[in-house]
Amino acid sequence: MSLPLVLIAAGGTGGHMFPAQALAEKMLKKGWRVRLSTDARGARYTGGFPHSTEITEVSSATFARGGLLAKALVVPRIALGVLSAMRQMRRDRPDVVVGFGGYPSIPALGAATLLGLPRMIHEQNGVLGRVNRLFATRVAQVACGVWPTDLPSGAKGVHVGNPVRGAVLEMAAAPYAPPGDHAMSILVMGGSQGARILSDVVPGAIASLPETIRKHLSVSHQARAEDAEQVKARYAEAGISADVQPFFHDIPRRMSQAQLVISRAGASSIADLTVIGRPSILVPYAAAAGDHQTANARGLVEAGAAILIPEPAFDAACLATQITTILGTPDAAVTMAGAALSIGRPDATDRLIGLVRETAHKETP
Repeated sequence: MSLPLVLIAAGGTGGHMFPAQALAEKMLKKGWRVRLSTDARGARYTGGFPHSTEITEVSSATFARGGLLAKALVVPRIALGVLSAMRQMRRDRPDVVVGFGGYPSIPALGAATLLGLPRMIHEQNGVLGRVNRLFATRVAQVACGVWPTDLPSGAKGVHVGNPVRGAVLEMAAAPYAPPGDHAMSILVMGGSQGARILSDVVPGAIASLPETIRKHLSVSHQARAEDAEQVKARYAEAGISADVQPFFHDIPRRMSQAQLVISRAGASSIADLTVIGRPSILVPYAAAAGDHQTANARGLVEAGAAILIPEPAFDAACLATQITTILGTPDAAVTMAGAALSIGRPDATDRLIGLVRETAHKETP
């Protein structure tokens, strides 16, 4: 008897791929076969997936990129991807298909819908992405990473939280060293794509901090490749020790060692902050669809674990004031770290697996 198969459909950014990876890790340990369906862009994030994950690249596309010719080819490319996925599913039928959003998930979810296979989706953000909104009423259930999540009428939502990778769980509730007269670190994250506004504002803000704080600081700053040299130079001019890279493969370790995290409010970043437990200053991406990053940040802010600075108010002076408030008040920083932990869901992957198993044995509309 062959092992049961879960087909995971995800792609586009780390925000979709990291929770997909978390599910893959645990499903393999529980004796399932795991196949990941993504496109060439999503494949860049597959390095952390277990080696026994079968990875299939499919044809997909989005209207959000490219010129007129690229847009004209979107529908044919998606149709090709759906047909290819259907052929593969007929050869090796998945017991359940789980979509994590992003346009690369369209072919697998579309094929599963046409073939009537058991299927569900996981939405990481407080506002459904375009692809998940398209399929929300065509799947058995929507596993929600943030609650409440804005769901269309007829969709069944279940709050499970956002799964985090094994490397994050290894650092869960890592002891927090309060800020003080000793070596301190700040982690700056702009999501898996980096963020220019953080590169423009953060170095100047840190350079303007009081000497009593600045002299103890080192910084890990995730910056886009095209911004990295300028960011490095600005830190060097200010005499601040900084590690600037386009992508950190050891975010959980760096976060566990940080006294403060300055970040976008992507779903995976929020989940990591609540599982590891660190104070944060959050700058939601203003152009995010449905302003979903502000919705993501709401729980941390309301719990007293984070300070939110909207993009229009995000400048060096404002940021320096907030950094000084947190790093200059150790008791408050400790309280923020504890508040972050209090709303974490380190068992989110297990909750999601429960829904996956339930869906695998259900008929889907």
